[in-house]
Amino acid sequence: MWTCKVSIMASSRGKESAEQAKLRFQVELEFVQCLANPNYLNFLAQRGYFKDQTFINYLKYLLYWKQPEYAKYLKYPQCLHMVELLQYEAFRKELVNSQCTKFIDDQQVLHWQHYTRKRMRLQQAAASLGQQMAQQPDQQGPAS
Repeated sequence: MWTCKVSIMASSRGKESAEQAKLRFQVELEFVQCLANPNYLNFLAQRGYFKDQTFINYLKYLLYWKQPEYAKYLKYPQCLHMVELLQYEAFRKELVNSQCTKFIDDQQVLHWQHYTRKRMRLQQAAASLGQQMAQQPDQQGPAS
């Protein structure tokens, strides 16, 4: 896996330059977000990556993305949940099954739909409340 190679090469050479650290950050950011895609996880499982101890260790290393100073860069935060689940052998084994990944994909879509609807309702309620407040006459009378 090219991501592992970049990280391993940088760490095996000792201290990395600023440019190497930037590249490692970008590569790991891209890779950890790819883990949010159940179809990609299925791809990795079918090719045996989840049986490779070096790769499993790399997945454990990626847990640092849960720290707020790194998580703020994530566009797909559900990848953090997947990184956590990938720490369990039983989960990694199930990812070979296409039905399992289809189920995960369906659950993500349902979550996004629910989140979008809920957010829209909250925004509508806030807008409605704002309109009501603007239409109410000033409750305080003139100062005597």
